[in-house]
Amino acid sequence: IPSVSNIVPESCLLIVVGLLVGGLIKGVGEKPPILKSDIFFLFLLPPIILDAGYFLPLRPFTENLGTILIFAVVGTLWNAFFLGGLMYAVCQLGGPGLNHIGLLANLLFGSIISAVDPVAVLAVFEEIHINELLHILVFGESLLNDAVTVVLYHLFEEFASFEQVTILDIILGFLSFFVVSLGGVLVGVIYGLIAAFTSRFTSHIRVIEPLFVFLYSYMAYLSAELFHLSGIMALIAAGVVMRPYVEANISHKSHTTIKYFLKMWSSVSETLIFIFLGVSTVAGHHYWNWTFVISTLFFCLIARVLGVLVLTWFINKFRIVKLTPKDQFIIAYGGLRGAIAFSLGYLLDYKHFGMRDMFLTAIITVIFFTVFVQGMTIRPLVDLLAVKKKQETKRSINEEIHTQFLDHLLTGIEDICGHYGHHHWKDKLNRFNKKYVKKCLIAGERSKEPQLIAFYHKMEMKQAIELVESGGIGKIPSAVSTVSIQNINPQTLPLERVLPALSKDKEEEIRKILRTNLQKTRQRLRSYNRHTLVADPYEEAWNQMLLRRQKARQLEQKMNNYLTVPVHRLDSPTMSRARIGSDPLAYEPKEDSENLPIITIDPASPQSPESVDLMSEEPKGCSGLPPSPEEDEEGLVMRVKEPSSPGTDDVFTPGTSDSPSNQRMLRCLSDPGPRPEPEEGEPFIPKGQ
Repeated sequence: IPSVSNIVPESCLLIVVGLLVGGLIKGVGEKPPILKSDIFFLFLLPPIILDAGYFLPLRPFTENLGTILIFAVVGTLWNAFFLGGLMYAVCQLGGPGLNHIGLLANLLFGSIISAVDPVAVLAVFEEIHINELLHILVFGESLLNDAVTVVLYHLFEEFASFEQVTILDIILGFLSFFVVSLGGVLVGVIYGLIAAFTSRFTSHIRVIEPLFVFLYSYMAYLSAELFHLSGIMALIAAGVVMRPYVEANISHKSHTTIKYFLKMWSSVSETLIFIFLGVSTVAGHHYWNWTFVISTLFFCLIARVLGVLVLTWFINKFRIVKLTPKDQFIIAYGGLRGAIAFSLGYLLDYKHFGMRDMFLTAIITVIFFTVFVQGMTIRPLVDLLAVKKKQETKRSINEEIHTQFLDHLLTGIEDICGHYGHHHWKDKLNRFNKKYVKKCLIAGERSKEPQLIAFYHKMEMKQAIELVESGGIGKIPSAVSTVSIQNINPQTLPLERVLPALSKDKEEEIRKILRTNLQKTRQRLRSYNRHTLVADPYEEAWNQMLLRRQKARQLEQKMNNYLTVPVHRLDSPTMSRARIGSDPLAYEPKEDSENLPIITIDPASPQSPESVDLMSEEPKGCSGLPPSPEEDEEGLVMRVKEPSSPGTDDVFTPGTSDSPSNQRMLRCLSDPGPRPEPEEGEPFIPKGQ
């Protein structure tokens, strides 16, 4: 019935089912089963916490860790002591039925009822799709306050059996908080690393890969509970630590198995917990005291509101993104109580706590009020206050690139400022992880894979699977690549454009037109590096002919301008190479020299300019005298080279009308080099030349 489930949360409906089942069992004369604490803590709670820890959104959790810890630790302590102290005052003033309840018993009751329950928060908040910040603040608080609850519960339970509580006991109790919380985290990290290391060697037994994740996580929980450490924090730490390494090692089928099995397991546990809450309400022994129950409910709400307001006022002094009054209201209103409080109350011993039935009645009343009243009204309130909802859009490669860019940028800014903020330590941790931990825990080449590539592969695989599940794979051609799969949306396929097929002749004709029209641009944009002169291997003969006409016009202008200019000072071989490559026609002999050998100079060859002794060429070429045999032997040595292509040979082949001296004179005068604009008062011919 969708209309009912839209108004009433699933957890409320399950409790109603439990109440009906319990009433039915009691109606036929049987005794209804009660949710025993051992069953709850050993079998029903771990799957829900593992599911929450393994798929925990790590980035928002770590960015808001300080706020979450303040709410979880300071907020829970405030609730426990505020509620316990006020309830002790109520018991002292409440008449003969409550006078015998001491301060320790009330503080123990306050510690049980003060903690926000992760199961109830998950059940309600996932249905209303609240924005990620508020969800992680309330849910993170409900996960991390377990350590405070465990410490306070065991502490006051132990103190109840003491004849006298000393200052030393209180100090040791305070220190035990750090032991319980940090010890639970340490146990979880150890088992998480063992699970990651084990998954490195499971490539030949893919079937049992998911088993290792469940096995080591459950071992972490049991090991922590065995030593009275925080089992919930151990499970969260194990899930967070093992996930990135395990997912890199296991097969995709194993990953899917883990994901769906955890979701199914946690859903079943959640359903059983709420049904058993209803059944236990009918089956349990109750002792109703109006004063105690109503006072408990009222002071629970007052303590929560005051705690959130005071702590948020303090937190906002240090936060960049402030928590608005709307956010504060949702955080205060979302402090739901659940089955953890009921199970802890059920664990109390009648010997030390004779008022256990009254405590259980008050706890069940608070649970029902928070789940039914607050759980049912939070969705309309979120809509009424126009609180920002969760965005369902998937993260893109573009967002990932910009996120990583901003992380590196902020890390660099912190380093420059000398401020070691969380970006600095996060960068250090990432470097250590990449350099050492990944190599030990991830098998094969995946350990060296950049984070962005890994994210791309993950996103590509996810979208391909969604495509297959939605039935869109039948519309894809068989030859499509996995890269192009991600760009196909099966719901709204765009209309394909029909491109006209071109024949080979038509295609060649188009290319020819493009080559002809783009030639001038290409020649104008040609540039040479003075270190490496590489000729274009695709230069055609007609390109050289076009270049010759252009150079001939430039040569005429240069000869008209500089016939009276003395010989320019010779440059280095590298610059000479550049001149030969850029102005080959300057060295072309005229047509009247019949007995000269054919000279071919290849601009791309590094040997051509160095093989010319340019220093000995200057007196020979510019003096106007014929060279002697001795000079010929020592000077320019050139080999006859057969023409390799029409274009190159055509450019450098000499004519028959020029003498060697004219050729050398042309080489000296053809390219005087760059001509700077003469400044005022400066002689045209530089001194010393």
